[in-house]
Amino acid sequence: MSGTEPALLRGARTLRGAVAWLATVMAYLAGWNYVACALFITGDVVGRQFGHSSAATIEITGYMLAAGIAWGLAHTLARRAHIRVDVWVNKLPLGLRAVLHLVSLLLLGSFAVFAAWAALELVDESLLFDAHDNSALRVPLVIPQGIWTFGILAFCVMIAVLALESALSLLFGRAEELDRLLGSRTIDDEAAEALEAVEMAREGTAP
Repeated sequence: MSGTEPALLRGARTLRGAVAWLATVMAYLAGWNYVACALFITGDVVGRQFGHSSAATIEITGYMLAAGIAWGLAHTLARRAHIRVDVWVNKLPLGLRAVLHLVSLLLLGSFAVFAAWAALELVDESLLFDAHDNSALRVPLVIPQGIWTFGILAFCVMIAVLALESALSLLFGRAEELDRLLGSRTIDDEAAEALEAVEMAREGTAP
């Protein structure tokens, strides 16, 4: 079937794969960011027993948590891991279900674009007023806000490439492919991910 696949659809799939790869890298960075956040808090708590503190724990960890969430959005969408309630939609005919998947993605995209616009406005305002936080470190707010905004923009790009591939799938009468792309994760998907995690753990512990 891949040999007869329309060139436009192949191109959209390749583009989506490239963006998904970037989203995966961002998700790994977000995960290690949380590890660093935990170590930072632990170090600060221990340091206080000896009279030492960063004096900016709440501010810094708040920035790290916000950045981690934003940088994980695109990967979570690509892996279809966002929480969803779809008991009813799964009982609909395939064609209608595929259309609803695309509509829901476009609605999500509308919200993401609004969030990105608001984030960019916030960054612009911080640049305009040279805003700094109130902690002892006086961190320029444009730095954490810019990192956070980049994650939201990546989320928007992920939605856009998914919407492009989905629309082309509908156009070329490939509703089943769209359903696999945007539909709920199946038991087989969950099992495959669990096996993949086990394999990664084994490789990590191998001598």
